[in-house]
Amino acid sequence: MRAAVALVLALPLAAAGCGGGSFSPTRFISPYRMEIQQGNYVPQEAALQLKPGMTREEVRFLLGTPLLADIFHADRWDYVFRRQRANATEIEEQRLTVIFKDDRVVRLIGDAAPEIVSEGASPGGAGQETR
Repeated sequence: MRAAVALVLALPLAAAGCGGGSFSPTRFISPYRMEIQQGNYVPQEAALQLKPGMTREEVRFLLGTPLLADIFHADRWDYVFRRQRANATEIEEQRLTVIFKDDRVVRLIGDAAPEIVSEGASPGGAGQETR
């Protein structure tokens, strides 16, 4: 009986020592990896509905609460989205920044942003950020 228990306990140790040979337990066993999603996903259809002059309430209704609403930059809302799929190395990232002036949309910056510039905003490229 003791020999059988010793054999059962010694078998996993022997199998673990065979990592460099033809048998490797890691070929058959892999940890579960879940999809990690963070932030606000902004569909392209919703971003295309943004227009200059929209109020903060209209933007919040359309896109939801911003991920970043900084007290030091009260006229800037950031919608950031990041997703890493299970067992994948690629990371999907999306960023949309809404710039307000007098509580109205003036400018959009980011991946999903249509190019809009209204009066009172400095006409820069869509990829430029101003703080």
